[in-house]
Amino acid sequence: MTLVGLVALIVAYIGLLFFSQITYLTLGTLLDSLKDKEIWFALGLSLKTSFWAAGIAVFFGTPIAYFLARNHFRGKILVDTLLDLPTVISPVALGAVLLIFFNTPLGLWVQERLFPVVFNVTGIIVAQATITLSLVIRLVKAVFETIDPHFEIAARVLGENRWGTFWRVTLPLARPGILSAFILAWARALGEFGATVTLAGATKFKTETLPIAIYLNLASVRIEKAVVLIWILIILSCLVLLSVRYLYRRGIYF
Repeated sequence: MTLVGLVALIVAYIGLLFFSQITYLTLGTLLDSLKDKEIWFALGLSLKTSFWAAGIAVFFGTPIAYFLARNHFRGKILVDTLLDLPTVISPVALGAVLLIFFNTPLGLWVQERLFPVVFNVTGIIVAQATITLSLVIRLVKAVFETIDPHFEIAARVLGENRWGTFWRVTLPLARPGILSAFILAWARALGEFGATVTLAGATKFKTETLPIAIYLNLASVRIEKAVVLIWILIILSCLVLLSVRYLYRRGIYF
């Protein structure tokens, strides 16, 4: 088999997987889905929580990524390993770790004094942000490593302090890459299921994100509604991938 044939085979396989559910998408099903409150609730909750999770991940991940990109210190390998763990271990295991933590004295204090987490919408954001933080750090760190440090040195020589150099020189150069990292983090948070369902639960019209809604409808053998939810995720994911590829064509590399 030639390389072109192999590519065509894999593309055909993936396409067959996604388009095999089209038989369930009848006109009546699509019209009913437009009036279905559960679908609109799951879509709205997913968009809101994934946006907040991606924003939190970028807010905390950007300075961490800059620090790791510009500094070499003893124990850096261990720090890198710990930061990568949330993306490597099973999402269900991570959700269990979060659930256990928020039932420790420190976790209970956070829930009592700051915000509720377990079986709450806030728990969705916490689970999504924990997973996407590692992704953002990896992507943004790679962006900072492509920026010539001589730009920063020149700014310091001209009298700018370290914070000013980061804010006025480094950050503008990295902004397109950070935007790409935000988009990918948002997409990852949008499709997150394992850690979310373990920490926040699967309660209809409360913690029901799109992946959880798919799970609940499949469990109830409502295949048509599950397929509609799947295609909503597919369309959103395609839009994300097209956006990232557009930024890549503009000269933004990870």
